[in-house]
Amino acid sequence: MNNGKAGKLYIVATPIGNLGDMTIRAVEVLKGVDLIAAEDTRNSIKLLNHFEIKTPMTSYHEFNRFDKADELVKKMLEGCNVAIITDAGTPCISDPGEVLVQKCYEAGIEVTSLPGPSAVITALTLSGFSVRRFVFEGFLPPKAKHRERQEALLRIKDETGTIVLYEAPHHLKSCLKDLKNTLGADRQIALCRELTNKYEEITRTTIGEAEDMETRGEYVLVIEGKDKNRLREEKQSAFEEMTLNEHMQIYLDKGMDRKEAMKAVAADRGLSKRDVYNMLVSEE
Repeated sequence: MNNGKAGKLYIVATPIGNLGDMTIRAVEVLKGVDLIAAEDTRNSIKLLNHFEIKTPMTSYHEFNRFDKADELVKKMLEGCNVAIITDAGTPCISDPGEVLVQKCYEAGIEVTSLPGPSAVITALTLSGFSVRRFVFEGFLPPKAKHRERQEALLRIKDETGTIVLYEAPHHLKSCLKDLKNTLGADRQIALCRELTNKYEEITRTTIGEAEDMETRGEYVLVIEGKDKNRLREEKQSAFEEMTLNEHMQIYLDKGMDRKEAMKAVAADRGLSKRDVYNMLVSEE
């Protein structure tokens, strides 16, 4: 413990399956801090024992993330150095660690992150899909939150970048069904399981075919983004079904002035702004 000055928060990535992926720096940090905040201490003790790490742990998870974060911040302000780890991979990715990080910055506590294993990046690079641009959605909202789930699905429906999702074993079938209904049965998908383990399995198929597969275990789903040309054609087709004034009104309702709206309509329809202006005049 550092007497007289605030401690530091270390975000430490841990293996997602293969213990050989633990970095030397991660072991050194976990041995050197005063306290380790772990998502599940019963799970993490196996990791600590394997690397002979004797540092005490405290539980930090989804259900105590706010109150416990305040406790940990207080300890760090008193000089305690804290490391945060998750069950597997990098903390703060679909994980309550982000709350602690935010509170540390608010309190003026120094934060650093140790790079290491991440299921998102591992699955993305294994998928064979474009990695130039990707969107990580984490876990979709549960079916009980129907509106939020539908909003999330519609948000990725026309996404042209590669999409990465997490899904629990008992929700995978319903997730694939919803993806098929929203994104279409022919969209390409990679189902990634047991990443970095001996039984690592990557299955590339379509969403429709994946729904009929026998699946087991926790998956990272990587979905090919929508083809840009197809998206453009679909949008232009939809715009052609409305008048120019109706099209203009969409943007005017968003707060654009007439000149900006006209420019947006021209871009949507593949026309020049002058053409749109002349056509609008002829409709009046």
